[in-house]
Amino acid sequence: MYLCIQNLEGEVVLHRNMEAKPEPLLKAIEPFQEDIVIGVECIFTWYWLADLCAKHKIAFILGHALYMKAIHGGKAKNDRIDSRKIAALMGGGTFPLAYVYPAKMRATRDLLRRRNHLTRKRADLLSHIQNTNSQYNMEPFAANISYKQNRVGVLEQFTDPDVRMSMEADLELIGQLEKQRSKLELYITKNAKSHDPQALYRLRSIPGIGPILSLVILYEIEDINRFPRVQDFASYARLVKCSRESAGKRSGTGGSKIGNAHLKWAFSEAAVLFLKSNPEGMKFKKRLVKKHGKGKALSILAHKLGRAVYYILKRDQAFD
Repeated sequence: MYLCIQNLEGEVVLHRNMEAKPEPLLKAIEPFQEDIVIGVECIFTWYWLADLCAKHKIAFILGHALYMKAIHGGKAKNDRIDSRKIAALMGGGTFPLAYVYPAKMRATRDLLRRRNHLTRKRADLLSHIQNTNSQYNMEPFAANISYKQNRVGVLEQFTDPDVRMSMEADLELIGQLEKQRSKLELYITKNAKSHDPQALYRLRSIPGIGPILSLVILYEIEDINRFPRVQDFASYARLVKCSRESAGKRSGTGGSKIGNAHLKWAFSEAAVLFLKSNPEGMKFKKRLVKKHGKGKALSILAHKLGRAVYYILKRDQAFD
């Protein structure tokens, strides 16, 4: 890793490449450790460095990767140049801060994201079976093959041995993924109860938000007090569009990839599930459809649920 140390006058006092391990880093910063601040771009390798700084009581800040795109705007780009620019951003007070997720809940959050990743892989395999069935113009399956009991006899429907082998591989992988998913869900649920059980049960008071969605929302937020306003939370959860304007003229929207993709997914799912067996929810959706159309109605409902979650966690109240 490249380390660049800059003093308050903007002079570089140390700038070199080193092994990405705690011992070389601590040795290099030892003369400056009294008032040093370590800043890192938010890529997947920041965990160990944040924990090291917390252990040795060193100030640590995390830079938002998308907001730091200016680093890559020069004619030449390499790690040495990037480290110098990061130090300059910190010195100039323009370092774009990202949230340093605390270690206490971080591993469980990542485990929950892994569970969702495996679930999407399972969905891809189920889609492949359905698509293959359509590809050979066969009769639709009698029941939803998402459920294990409905997959009996699926293989017999495919007569070509190569196609059958492909379907058999898909079904075996689906079975393994379902076993792992159940195992992860049980483990995650036990851990979640020890972190913040009250918040978890308050989230489940919202129609359509069950065990998995409540866990995703709880772990992706971590602490609702880091959002001073409900607008900040809605923006972080990608529930609002950000307009782009210049000289009074609007030129569309942007920033759709800035924010938390996992929260966006959770509230989009919650908006659909909110309507099931919920007459009041359906009435509200019909009013939205009449005014905004079908496509936008669900997005507005997801935004409303996001705002509701913010106030539920902020005020320690159940859903009304």
